[in-house]
Amino acid sequence: MAASALSSPAAGRTPNHKSAAPSPSPSPSTRRAAADAATAAAAAAAADSKARFEAYNRLQAAAVAFGEKLPIPEIVAIGGQSDGKSSLLEALLGFRFNVREVEMGTRRPLVLQMVHDPTALEPRCRFQEEDSEEYGNPMVLATAIADLIKQRTESHLRKIQAAVSSKPIVMRAEYAHCPNLTIIDTPGFVLKSKRGEPESTPGEIRSMVKSLASPPHRLVLFLQQSSVEWCSSVWLDTLREIDPTFRRTMIVISKFDNRLKEFTERWEVDSFLSASGYLGDNIHPFFVALPKDRGTISNEEFRRQICQVDIDVLRHLRDAVKGGFNEEKYGPYIGFSCLRKYLESELQKRYKEAAPATLALLEQRCSEVSMDLTRLDSKLQATSDVSQLRRSAMLHAASICTHLRALLDGAADPAPEIWGKTTDEEQMHSGIGSWPGINMPVKPANSTLKLYGGAAFERVLHEFRCATYSMECPQVSREKVANILLAHAGRGGSSGLTDAAAEIARAAARSWLAPLIDTACDRLAFVLQSLFDLAMERNRNKNSQYHQNVEDMDGYVGFLAALRCSYYKFVKELSKQCKQIVRHHLDSVTSPYSHICYENDFLSGIGSIGNSMNRFNHFPGVASFDLSDSGSALEEAQENVPPNDQQHMTPATKGNESKEVLRESQLTVPETPSPDLPTDLHGGKKKDNGIPNDGGPRKRHARMAAYTNKNHHNNSIIGADDMGSKSGSSYSTICAISAQYFAKMREILIERNVPSALNSGFLTPCRERLFLALGFELFAVNDEKFMDMFVAPGAVDAIQNERQSLLKRQKILLSCLNEFKNISRTL
Repeated sequence: MAASALSSPAAGRTPNHKSAAPSPSPSPSTRRAAADAATAAAAAAAADSKARFEAYNRLQAAAVAFGEKLPIPEIVAIGGQSDGKSSLLEALLGFRFNVREVEMGTRRPLVLQMVHDPTALEPRCRFQEEDSEEYGNPMVLATAIADLIKQRTESHLRKIQAAVSSKPIVMRAEYAHCPNLTIIDTPGFVLKSKRGEPESTPGEIRSMVKSLASPPHRLVLFLQQSSVEWCSSVWLDTLREIDPTFRRTMIVISKFDNRLKEFTERWEVDSFLSASGYLGDNIHPFFVALPKDRGTISNEEFRRQICQVDIDVLRHLRDAVKGGFNEEKYGPYIGFSCLRKYLESELQKRYKEAAPATLALLEQRCSEVSMDLTRLDSKLQATSDVSQLRRSAMLHAASICTHLRALLDGAADPAPEIWGKTTDEEQMHSGIGSWPGINMPVKPANSTLKLYGGAAFERVLHEFRCATYSMECPQVSREKVANILLAHAGRGGSSGLTDAAAEIARAAARSWLAPLIDTACDRLAFVLQSLFDLAMERNRNKNSQYHQNVEDMDGYVGFLAALRCSYYKFVKELSKQCKQIVRHHLDSVTSPYSHICYENDFLSGIGSIGNSMNRFNHFPGVASFDLSDSGSALEEAQENVPPNDQQHMTPATKGNESKEVLRESQLTVPETPSPDLPTDLHGGKKKDNGIPNDGGPRKRHARMAAYTNKNHHNNSIIGADDMGSKSGSSYSTICAISAQYFAKMREILIERNVPSALNSGFLTPCRERLFLALGFELFAVNDEKFMDMFVAPGAVDAIQNERQSLLKRQKILLSCLNEFKNISRTL
């Protein structure tokens, strides 16, 4: 059709026009020159193609050795186990080395670098050394190649204690009958792990293969047996996860000869070759069959069999199928030779397209390596210049202290959403947990916000305030009340109950508030210690943002660790001091000499509890009633029983007054003032400073004697009857007044003493003397001890080794860079 179209204009011309004269035929010399020029152009193109391929191969070797992430165009072969990947690789190499017998594709990838070398009449295979860019000696025997692959796979898997590994084995094959091609053979997909392997092996293989094939610069060569129908393909969905549109995927239907016998009509063949719409209109799979003979044959015979299988497949489609097949549409995709040419041309095309970007990336990597070398040289120089190192370290420490002060004063950099912590996160990360003695959750304001620095410090103080106010005066046992109350009554005086209640409150405050104070100090110390990492991050961001020419201290791990330890030690010491200061405030508030429990405004606010307490303070027979649960019933049962001691029924006389004072009922009666003397709730006068004054033992004895003379008969009745009936309520009364005292002590601590002590004990030292404390510990030492933070044993040797490795890496990258510069000039 094209030929007729080209001749139709001449056919439409009129006879009057003069026909064009035919061009003269070229001379033999001209034809020879044109042929030579075409040959030279083809040779130049082949040389350029080979130069590009060699450059990418060297770059790939460097990337594998040094762990570089370079977007090198590569072909990754994937598919299920036994789908023919190993046979296809052997066919591309042009020789067999029993790769299937060692199952190399099941546990570790293999990078095959095929180099077309017309002078290599026998294959020369070399393996790249592990963790090096160097290649070993050439290997010729096929069994030696297979054994080395198996040995390296098993050794590496034992080392990392895994069933599979993504670290590849790199093999370079130079041969006159292989194309310029690089393929990464991956472990085959499996549905179930082999005997002796972990159950997770299939999932690990699938995950590893996806990570190898997912980078966009890699082409995917997907193999599937021809016996698998498209609608039931197990691994086609996995391929869609890797490359949803198949834009960089080449699909190969292997073992195509097994399906040929099923075709009898042309439409059956064309329907199968078109993939029946499962792959899209623009996706054309390749259909490949390879020799099945696994006997010992020569390499030449192996290649001849490959060609013969291609011929047999095409002959069967043309002759054995009625009507043949659409050879014009599907012919270029049938046979191994078509696949080989396509892979080589496609990879070369990708190499050419990627060369400019690769050149730019190489220049960037070379610059980065040069900067790393400069940094290492500075480190080596710093080991001999102590004064410069001291200066840099002091500047770094001062910068960290400045950032710490800024964080305490209020800052939002770095982002609190990332670096801050909620109240629950603070409790979890600090390991302190909930507040001791508090059974209910304490949720202060802003507890769900991520805070740090001064804001987090204030939130912990507020949380401490909420925790203490949520605690009521703890329940005191009757035994404790009895021990304290009766002992106070035994010392005489008219304020036994109030003194006992105050003592109970003081003991409760000391035992229950002290753990809360210690927890608050520990939580605040954790907030301050957490700021070190934030200060380091702020310092790095500031240096990179303003491109400041400061000494890079990130590499000095020993110094940074010492700086961190010194800061933690400083904060820990502050916490210890704060605990002592606040404990001193607690001791002052809970001291028996404190005026808190004797202030007039406080006592007047007690109300009915105070009246009841005053009444009990006036009872002369405190020791005669029982504080136990059965006390009231016992007294009521004995109410009308006359006492055994008849002296209790004898009226008092002047002669036996002194003996009357020594009676048991008189010994434990709290002091009751004379009606002639002014009284208050405590039954005694108070000094101007609020401390009660009972006038001393003599005055108390005199008042008690006068009271006995005047009211002996009334007191006897009250002590026997009324006190017995009220003894059951004395326990609840003393507990109630103890709770009032406890609340007052807690209020004094929380509202007056603790917050100011914690602020001045933590924040003020951090703002004013942090750098002095760090500098004294880190820098006020001799040079030898100072250098221990920077030059650990063997550190200089380690830096030298790292420098040598960087020099070698720089040499390889510069060589690749120069090659790609030459390649770019020919594009």
